[in-house]
Amino acid sequence: MANRSADMLFQLVKSLEKSEKRNFKLFVRRNSSSEDLKTIRLFDALDKMNEYDEKILLQRTKGIHKKQLSNIKAGLYRQILSSLRLIRDEDNIDIRLHEQMDYARILYNKGLYMQSLKQLERLKDLARDHHQLTHLQQALFFEKKIEALYITHSMQDRAEQLSAESDQVNKQLTLVNQLSNLSLLLYGWYIKHGHARNQNDLNEIRSFFEKHLPAGTYKAESFYEKLYLCQCYCWYASIRRDFLQYYRYSKKWVDLFQEYPEVLAIETAAYIKGMHNMMNALFYLLHEKKLHEAIRKFESFANTKLVQQNENNRILTYVYLYTARINLYFLRGTFTKGLRLVPFLEEMLKQYGIYLDEHRVLVFYYKIACLYFGSGNNEKAIDYLNKIINLKSDLWIDLQCYARLLHLIAHYELGNFDLLEYLTRSVYRYMAKMQNLSKVEEEMFAFLRRSFTIGAHAIRPEFEKLLATLKKYEGNPLESRAFAYLDVISWLESKINNVNVQDVIAGRLKYFKKINHSKNAAEEK
Repeated sequence: MANRSADMLFQLVKSLEKSEKRNFKLFVRRNSSSEDLKTIRLFDALDKMNEYDEKILLQRTKGIHKKQLSNIKAGLYRQILSSLRLIRDEDNIDIRLHEQMDYARILYNKGLYMQSLKQLERLKDLARDHHQLTHLQQALFFEKKIEALYITHSMQDRAEQLSAESDQVNKQLTLVNQLSNLSLLLYGWYIKHGHARNQNDLNEIRSFFEKHLPAGTYKAESFYEKLYLCQCYCWYASIRRDFLQYYRYSKKWVDLFQEYPEVLAIETAAYIKGMHNMMNALFYLLHEKKLHEAIRKFESFANTKLVQQNENNRILTYVYLYTARINLYFLRGTFTKGLRLVPFLEEMLKQYGIYLDEHRVLVFYYKIACLYFGSGNNEKAIDYLNKIINLKSDLWIDLQCYARLLHLIAHYELGNFDLLEYLTRSVYRYMAKMQNLSKVEEEMFAFLRRSFTIGAHAIRPEFEKLLATLKKYEGNPLESRAFAYLDVISWLESKINNVNVQDVIAGRLKYFKKINHSKNAAEEK
């Protein structure tokens, strides 16, 4: 995967669909020259490669010398983008708005000022209809330029109207910019640190949020103001592990697209991300039925034209759909059944590896490891956990820490006691260095150290003692990370009752369903 992501041109060629490749060759051959023929040879060679290798590339492109390769690659890159630009996408509002601005400038350069202004009016109407404030601002700026240089007599009080329109758009853009900045900074904090680890983290993130939340957010009226406001509260709630608020704001995020259906085609990726967060919140809230319903809805959306005809949307949808499906297996305790997804996940990671960020790949490795661990296959769990541990990433400290902790427990399950003493010290030092040790983890490490000197006949009472201790922390938000990343309660119950972890979780879900059914029946009476 590292080689595939090493060359930008290779990535671009591999992202092309058959129709786009055909269009590119037609585009190049319109005015073919010897250099163009070299370009096509280079394109064909790259298209046939599975991994980027410059040495092999030069062998397959006779006539292209190493010193020429850089320039020819740069030219090929530009030509591909130019050929893609010519493929008109009627559904792409950005391209349509840019095209109308181009027309307005052409008319202006011809001295046809009134025609240019009419073109800008059409552009502004289209931009308003689709909430595209930046395009609206550009159109207004160009209008003011024309009105300031030429007496068009287009209408009375034109200066006052343009000034008022510009002020309104600038106010909206300022709020959108402030909210989008805050949303991005909060998301960046979450990617790096995960959930709040202690009271200091809570105080820090609360202070940061209150300091950067712009005044007047209650006046948010436009789509983008509301969208970024929902995102801000989503990340803020998620970091604080306030999953009820996380669900409320992620649902508001998704519901915005019902309120503004015209934006779905423009911000499809934002809708996909909102659905992902809403499904994540349902997972954390243990709402198995609602999560199942949300997945069914998302599966239907995955088959729509908006997703299937856009590579970016298709990749994002597949990634988040697989994540939600695995989470549903976790909730139901059907880990062995969930392992059926692993070959498809591996194929997806291979096929789309050049598009996926490192953080997303690590999350999948951890989830696959949890599937194997929950089904009792500790050797395979360790294989996937090693992929995380050996990567030495500084992303999402939580994930790095719990990968090591689960790795330690998997070795404990396998009875690798010759490794355990070293691993316990190593993992403890790592988590302490990352300031990631909660009371739950402290108790677990204390138990593991004691277990080295406890005989098999006395281990069950120790499991029961640890279970009773950890259950006291279940309602504490600052201690809930351990239960979210690693269901240690279910693991302990499985050890005490000598069954698989998945059997414990499945039994618990069945019990809760029975309780809820009885409660609903009583309410109906």
